[in-house]
Amino acid sequence: MADSPLTAGELERAGLRLDVDDAVATITLARPERRNALTYSTWRTLARIGETLPDGVRVVVVRGDGPSFSAGIDLRLFSPEGVPGEDTFGPRDEEFIAGLQAGYLWLRRPDIVSIAAVHGHAIGGGFQLALACDLRVVADDVKFAMKEPALGIVPDLTGTKPLVDIVGVPRALEICLTTRTIFADEAARLGLAELVVPAAELDSAVTDLVAAILQVKPETAAATKRLLRQAPHNTLEEQAAAERREQVTLLGDLIGS
Repeated sequence: MADSPLTAGELERAGLRLDVDDAVATITLARPERRNALTYSTWRTLARIGETLPDGVRVVVVRGDGPSFSAGIDLRLFSPEGVPGEDTFGPRDEEFIAGLQAGYLWLRRPDIVSIAAVHGHAIGGGFQLALACDLRVVADDVKFAMKEPALGIVPDLTGTKPLVDIVGVPRALEICLTTRTIFADEAARLGLAELVVPAAELDSAVTDLVAAILQVKPETAAATKRLLRQAPHNTLEEQAAAERREQVTLLGDLIGS
């Protein structure tokens, strides 16, 4: 964890809000007047939130203010005027993009469970932010779309890996190259949403899910997430060995306590 937490001013300039209540941190995309459009500052500040997250946090909820989760990248970044206080859009090296990806990568850490509470539009970088989370609870008005190819760029905020993992290469290719909208019923069928609820019930559904997760011991939750995250890449024998290692550690802690 970094030495200095983010200030309210830093969060506001990035269009974010952060609330930490004991074991639960809630990150709110807080630029509703622009449908929570994302900027370089947003992604860098998300990375800083991950770096400064208090040790006791076990669940991170990501949500959006207003009628949308996020409309994706602020399109003003593509214009000559740009966005006040932001870098201008132009050629970038891999290090620059890696700094933006860091805003999403930490959501996969085994010591936390990340939940995207998604309503309305979740486009491009907003869709990828939802995909970066472990679980997605969506309202019945959700509209997912991967619009980057329509702008002449690729999805580069770590979203291609989870998208392919969930829906497979052919469907992911179709979703990205048609840039079409995925509505709630299809999102559920494809596995892009663990739960679909009426928009008015989104907050309560997320609250119930958080409460259920917190019933599990922290070390057990972390071990389980580690196991499940590596399972797709392991052979059966490798996964069986990983299960043994995790279980031996947990049993030792139980006996020792």
